[in-house]
Amino acid sequence: MKPRRGTAVPERPAVVAPSTLHLHATAATVSASPERRHTPDGPLDCWYQDEQLLVLEKPAGLHSVPGKGDDKQDCLSRRAQSLFPDALVVHRLDRDTSGLVVMARGLEAQRKINKAFEGRLVDKRYSAVVHGVPPAPGQDSGTDLWHLIDLPLALDWPNRPLHAVDFEQGKPSQTHWHLEQADLAQNQARLLLEPFTGRSHQLRVHLKAIVHPILGDPLYGGPEAAHRAPRLLLHACELRLPHPSTGETLVFLSPAPF
Repeated sequence: MKPRRGTAVPERPAVVAPSTLHLHATAATVSASPERRHTPDGPLDCWYQDEQLLVLEKPAGLHSVPGKGDDKQDCLSRRAQSLFPDALVVHRLDRDTSGLVVMARGLEAQRKINKAFEGRLVDKRYSAVVHGVPPAPGQDSGTDLWHLIDLPLALDWPNRPLHAVDFEQGKPSQTHWHLEQADLAQNQARLLLEPFTGRSHQLRVHLKAIVHPILGDPLYGGPEAAHRAPRLLLHACELRLPHPSTGETLVFLSPAPF
């Protein structure tokens, strides 16, 4: 399988737009489907593999890594490691989120991919369907506009594992969003999301904070959104990263299954 080549707040860091704030990828095209493999715990869908990395598709409802308890041992990393014993975790998706996940093969590749994440050389994009249609300032002046949610987030200790906006103790958190499609009849919208920071539950909390929670979100959806879909309508649909050996930018696209 070949990859497709493809305003500052006082006392807080200024926001810098991710390098992939674009809507028209020139070389990235969606392939028909990933290759399905079979493991003792269940299927594993693989978009790409070589000696340095794997790009996998995590289904909604599957943990990225093992959790506490025997019922939480089946996960994406365990399935991958049953076929690729050298596969190592470098990032994860929430259990309820589906989409693209990269794993390193071996410690050296893991070190290089981790360094790429730390240097903000890896960009991720998500597709989400939200309750209501968020107003996009200036959207009539162009179709390529992105907008910013800039709200600090922290763990909501009394209600953990929930997170919440916290202006006193929260960490700086920024999410860029683009209105892709509005459905006024259904009172919902499809957004493209590109996080600049990577806080736990960031996209879900930020969209709740602007009163447009993601449909099917059991944690943050509230009565208006939690039961409007059978699953969380959030999908990691694009992943860009430098290859750990060659430095070449790899681009992977996965269409949202909703």
